[in-house]
Amino acid sequence: MTSQLPQPSDLILVSYLPSPRDLEIARLLGWYRIPLRTAPKVVAVDYLAFYQPASFADHKWRIDFVAPVRGHELVTRAELLREQADHPKAHEEYFKIQLGPVLPLPHSIITEQWKRITFFYTTGEYLLQAETINDLVVHSDERKLLWRALRERAARGHPYGQVDPVDFEIDDEVLAFLLGIKDFTSNYES
Repeated sequence: MTSQLPQPSDLILVSYLPSPRDLEIARLLGWYRIPLRTAPKVVAVDYLAFYQPASFADHKWRIDFVAPVRGHELVTRAELLREQADHPKAHEEYFKIQLGPVLPLPHSIITEQWKRITFFYTTGEYLLQAETINDLVVHSDERKLLWRALRERAARGHPYGQVDPVDFEIDDEVLAFLLGIKDFTSNYES
């Protein structure tokens, strides 16, 4: 099974997994949802790593699972969750990320206290070596490589014939913001 785990150069989107029910949807139905209005800039990644919040009780504030991304499409919430057709957000658009098998990591990637995490990017190398959430943060020189890889991935997968991206320098703070990377050494207020 370890051969299905990410390779060092794979692009990983660390994703907030709201509840154990969402983990079961990923496992049994093979998809994960991201509201379009709050989606990260690029969803065409190699793997999702699932951050488990307090709703996971004894398994909270950690990453235990990853899943390979097989594709994505834009759908409404009502199309995803047919039993919730009357939900207030039923007509909002969501990315439906199609997944391969949900795989346990060799060891949990933990944080000792609550962190406000929605989405951020990392690599397979960081994921496989990380012991804590802080270890997933891609550092300054490597951030530029990560950003270039994400831009190229977005350009290749763009259905509207996007032109080649222009290469330019980006300030480290702006780049960290675009990648969804924050200083995870402190807690964040909601």
